[in-house]
Amino acid sequence: MNKTHFLFLILSLLLVSCFKSEKQNQHVSGKPNTISIIIDDQLWYGEVGDSIRNKFASPVLGLTQEEPLFTINQYPARLLEGFVTDSRSIIVVKKTTTEKFEVIRSKNLPHNTFRIYGKSVDDLICSIELNSAEIIRMIRNAEIQKIQDDNRKSLLNPAVIKNKFHIGLEIPTGYEYMLHRKNFIWLKKDIISGNTSLLIYQIPLRSFNTKNNVVNSIIRMRDSIGRNIKGREPNTRMITGEAYAPYFSTTILDGKKAFETKGTWELKNDFMAGPYINYSIIDPVYNRILVIEGFCYSPSNQERDLMLDLEAIIKSVKIDRR
Repeated sequence: MNKTHFLFLILSLLLVSCFKSEKQNQHVSGKPNTISIIIDDQLWYGEVGDSIRNKFASPVLGLTQEEPLFTINQYPARLLEGFVTDSRSIIVVKKTTTEKFEVIRSKNLPHNTFRIYGKSVDDLICSIELNSAEIIRMIRNAEIQKIQDDNRKSLLNPAVIKNKFHIGLEIPTGYEYMLHRKNFIWLKKDIISGNTSLLIYQIPLRSFNTKNNVVNSIIRMRDSIGRNIKGREPNTRMITGEAYAPYFSTTILDGKKAFETKGTWELKNDFMAGPYINYSIIDPVYNRILVIEGFCYSPSNQERDLMLDLEAIIKSVKIDRR
């Protein structure tokens, strides 16, 4: 092979490589809830790696089966950071001569890169401890945004829900109305591993204690509404799981205070069970508690991702203003 042919071959390979790289950068989506960690093996299999796993692979709260918060893929630091583009979230951990934590939001690639640099193992662990909550928050928000963007490609007709509850809610096609009553709607989507459901209902604001024993009020409310959710066997209905107390917090949805509850549900007199996430929104404009809840049944250990899908739908809510 002469030099001309050799140079032509090299040039062709470079052009193909650049084209593939550019095309890949534009279409990378990655698996949900997955993080790429770029870190030396020596750090990964030591205390720094333990700290990362404790923070980012801890069990998800409120599931019936133990699943990690994120699926972690580790790559040696000798790889170029830009090489790992199959994940929307990349964490780079390095021992360097300076301490630094920074977030790089890429405009061309669909991911965020978090850089954690430290002079020593202790510095790296300290930075992970200080910044992990913010990293987790940003990753989850990015995952929810991606799900919502995908959902908007094909949405269920919003008229029924809007007319009944005065809200907009971005529910993807595939969900079907299972039960439709005056102040209550149940939608369900069948999947290979089971099903996911959405409940939308409202109760008068005066009938809900928003200051004391809020968790007990939510449980009583759920169990009362659960009479509408029945199994195939007779005398079955959905109740709040009794083995563990629900996880409770307050948050803001569409500018309104809301109570977030995560726990497990079960069918009384049956063996079916699964996780739920309940948002009870205080809406004084319509003098009500607006409740949007998602729950799933998935014996094949996919609850984490299914519950994030439901959370993304719920957080798309927009309440009409009078």
